[in-house]
Amino acid sequence: MDNIDLVVLRTAREWREAGWAVVLGTITRTWGSAPRPVGSLVALRADGVLAGSVSGGCIEDDLVEQLRAGSLNLQRPTPLRYGVGAEEARRFGLPCGGTLELMLEPLGPQSQLDELLARLARGERVRRELDLASGAVQLAPAQAGDTLSLDEQRLVSHHGPQWRLLIIGAGPISDYLARMAQALDYGVMICDPRPEHVGDFALDGVQLTRDMPDDVVMDFKADGASAIVALTHDPKLDDLALMEALRGQAFYVGAIGSRVNQAKRRARLSEHFGLTEAELDRMHGPVGLDIGARTPPEIALSILAEMTAVRYGKQA
Repeated sequence: MDNIDLVVLRTAREWREAGWAVVLGTITRTWGSAPRPVGSLVALRADGVLAGSVSGGCIEDDLVEQLRAGSLNLQRPTPLRYGVGAEEARRFGLPCGGTLELMLEPLGPQSQLDELLARLARGERVRRELDLASGAVQLAPAQAGDTLSLDEQRLVSHHGPQWRLLIIGAGPISDYLARMAQALDYGVMICDPRPEHVGDFALDGVQLTRDMPDDVVMDFKADGASAIVALTHDPKLDDLALMEALRGQAFYVGAIGSRVNQAKRRARLSEHFGLTEAELDRMHGPVGLDIGARTPPEIALSILAEMTAVRYGKQA
């Protein structure tokens, strides 16, 4: 499973490989209640086919009209603005007089699309610098806290997972949780030192480690964009991971198990590892929203639903 913008980049590459001229649009600025966030992508094929989205459909319709009229036969990156006035805002479906600005970029060999996708397939975060005069692109590793920036010479955007998820335990739930999390823009790592559980477990773009969970959590260096979920059902592994995770900065720490098992876990973490009540209260367990989930994909869905609620500060 892929996030929307990764699908856009892959589709753009497929179209170019098939011989089509392709323009890539990046949202660079928004004012008011714009439909999609800065950095979102849309790809436009020469015959008017689109991949991705920047609005509810009105702007996409206008882009197709311009494309078919030949006005988007671009030779260099070109900005395009929608919704400056109230009439345009109504026409293009921008609520509350919102405004949206796109940078339209004709793709070519200088765009380094293949190299960008190769790095993203390895789970990397990538800084992409577009020279607005030539259309040439330079790629470099992205840094924490990087945001999109635009000036008269260049557009700097960032691609790859914005959030991180560490899963303790390899199994069916982990499989679904990792796949779904990737679709929500998480870079995913799975830790399980048990050979009988790891086996040939492998997912594209997911890092697998067999080191001990407490060491992995420490090396993970969780921050406010990180989540840690323990799924092994083995106290010797889950407790070690939770001991470190609950003392860290992760915005979400969850552990699988019944309410009875959660009470026992809290007691162990308090008595044997010295965790405080405040640290223990950071643990979400039983993990996930109570939606009656029974199967691995349903449980994974419930976990991601709770993670999303916590991430946006909503009452789960």
